[in-house]
Amino acid sequence: MKILCVSDYVDPMIYNQNVAKTFGDVDLVLAAGDLPLDYVDYIVTVLNKPTYFIFGNHNLKDIQYYHKDIQTRPGMEQVSWGDTSHGHGGIYLGFKTINSNNLAFTDPVTGKKTPLLMAGVSGSLKYNNGLCQYTDFQMKMKLLKLAPKLIMNKLRYGRYLDIFLCHASPRHIHDHEDPCHKGFECFNWFIKKFSPSLFIHGHIHLYDLREERVTKVDNTLVVNAYAHHVVEFPSTDNSSTTTSE
Repeated sequence: MKILCVSDYVDPMIYNQNVAKTFGDVDLVLAAGDLPLDYVDYIVTVLNKPTYFIFGNHNLKDIQYYHKDIQTRPGMEQVSWGDTSHGHGGIYLGFKTINSNNLAFTDPVTGKKTPLLMAGVSGSLKYNNGLCQYTDFQMKMKLLKLAPKLIMNKLRYGRYLDIFLCHASPRHIHDHEDPCHKGFECFNWFIKKFSPSLFIHGHIHLYDLREERVTKVDNTLVVNAYAHHVVEFPSTDNSSTTTSE
């Protein structure tokens, strides 16, 4: 399964007339936040592949369609929560789990056909009380709400999770030391506890090609999706591999 991961930057490698030729062979698109949803819609339209997205800490003008509590914030437009008439083509993966039979694959460990097990959260570490920002404690509470379904996955499929999609990185993995770009400590706990094969994040812009964007943590591959990055999942040796464009 070839996965196109995008975040934070409207990439001219994708936003051009040749994108279907360049990325037409991907099976799945994951958008890790801080992208205009019009750009996500464009990707859905031109590639016509399953696309899942979460929100970051910017480009939040449509977030009230997906979060009922945010409508109570001053200045937010009042809309019918859950209303999809605004027409975004991607599927929101924020603070939920999804088992996709449409993206079923053969598990290299068991040799059995299995749905792709995904979960995701939106937002960054709180730094200025803006929308979609959380303290580490608040984020851990949200992760704990995912746990019952992840445990059911473990009982049924022998693993908790294949892919975790988020915006911020784990603390001390790809993150920076300024208040805005610190990662979540609780993400390290999540990796240790639930061992997703792929942990896809954005938020950390890559201005230096020498910066690390792929890090292996135990059985989890942590990938910075900034601009775009292509990931192969699963690989024949039971460890995910990546290819850069």
